[in-house]
Amino acid sequence: MKIFKTQFIKLIDKYTIENETISSINLMERAATKVADWLINKYSVEKEFFVFVGPGNNGGDALVVARLLAVNNYKINVFIVKITEKFSDDFNINFKRLKELSEQNNQLVINTLTQESQLPVINSSNVVVDGIFGSGLSRPLENLPAIVVNYINKAEAEVVAIDIPSGLFGEDNSQNNEKIINADFTLTFQFPKLSFLFPENDRYVGEWHVLDIRLDKNFINKSETDYFYFLKNELKLKTRKKFAHKGNFGHALLIAGSYEKTGAAVLASRACLRSGVGRLTVHVPESAYEIMQTAVPEAMLNIDETETNYCNNEELHKFNAIGIGPGIGKKKSMKMALKNLIENSEVPIIFDADAINILGENKEWLKNIPANSIFTPHPKEFERLVGKSSNNFERNKMQVDFAKKYNAYIVLKGANTAIACPDGKTYFNSSGNPGMATAGSGDVLTGIILSLLAQAYSSKDAALIGVFIHGLAGDIAAGEMSQEALIASDIIYCLGKAFISLKVGS
Repeated sequence: MKIFKTQFIKLIDKYTIENETISSINLMERAATKVADWLINKYSVEKEFFVFVGPGNNGGDALVVARLLAVNNYKINVFIVKITEKFSDDFNINFKRLKELSEQNNQLVINTLTQESQLPVINSSNVVVDGIFGSGLSRPLENLPAIVVNYINKAEAEVVAIDIPSGLFGEDNSQNNEKIINADFTLTFQFPKLSFLFPENDRYVGEWHVLDIRLDKNFINKSETDYFYFLKNELKLKTRKKFAHKGNFGHALLIAGSYEKTGAAVLASRACLRSGVGRLTVHVPESAYEIMQTAVPEAMLNIDETETNYCNNEELHKFNAIGIGPGIGKKKSMKMALKNLIENSEVPIIFDADAINILGENKEWLKNIPANSIFTPHPKEFERLVGKSSNNFERNKMQVDFAKKYNAYIVLKGANTAIACPDGKTYFNSSGNPGMATAGSGDVLTGIILSLLAQAYSSKDAALIGVFIHGLAGDIAAGEMSQEALIASDIIYCLGKAFISLKVGS
């Protein structure tokens, strides 16, 4: 799914109106009907609604929603937040329609807000619909709108925002003043806004839903963007041939584990094998030998008695992909082993955990990394590698710049894991849940991506499919045993079901 900047969405609206011979007022009716249907399906007619309306087209949407709820026998209180004498044309048309309905329906009351003393009493059983400002907002809220937003945020009612919470910008909120609606639900049109995918905006957006309002598909398909939200039906697995053998599915090298962190090697190895690799060699210290032979009998081992020799250079040609980092620590010998690996590998490398931390301390080595390598940092590791940022919009720009500079893929882990590509594009993941915030989950992800890369998936596809499968397995695991009880091994256990689900598209 493409994500467009808010200014470009206006062009899509305009194109739809001009080429589908639909008027703007009827497109507004179409969009607002989707919102009203969602509200009707969620809330019973016993619920009393407070609909706050601004002077623009977002306010026009809210007026239509109020009218549609009223004709479905809901009790509706509309509050026009009057901050100007100028209203959009579509607002005026829908206000007239709502006014006429209110004269016949005593369940529908229209109020005008000009000062704080006119704000209504809202209790926890009510529902607030936010239609004050839409995505066209260009400056932080102040004066009466800021007072109204603050009042709504202090109320205990559930809040549903139309298209975008009032006060939130569609992309960069670094200069915002936090006078923003705290929505429980945001019903957005056609595409999520980029700002929805950044952690600091979660408290404003809440649970968001994309409502298809049938904007022109041809124009959307031919329009370019640098941002995507990838879904299950957009990812394709390779088909295995009847006479295939293990040699057809790659040979991966995983460098993982240390005296106190053999578990990381076990988790990454199991995940790699469960993701379809033909052969896996795991380079571990001698202290991990018995554990690995018992826990992962399917893996071949390369034992390092001294933890200084991480595979002879002449042996690297055997491998189709290499992963390094889970549980390796940051000993001096390991740092030199990593440097040696970077300088001699002819295939992409997946850098995780302490491999990233070591590179963060030795950034001059980055110029030698193989093309199309993949980094899988969590936010702190990313900070050590790339630098600090004041917000996630800025961090995404830094992530993209890094990917372009080093011809690499940066998988920034977290909710909606962001994958920055060398071509400047960013893909946000749609699978996963908070239960996956558990020790070892990142080791599992490294193993999955390593397996796909060894099977001759491109670095981009290995990253996208690996991240999605990881999240999907986590979703299946959480559904079976709860988010609270989920551990990293459960993700591995559910990988088979995740692959089946991705194949059948169910």
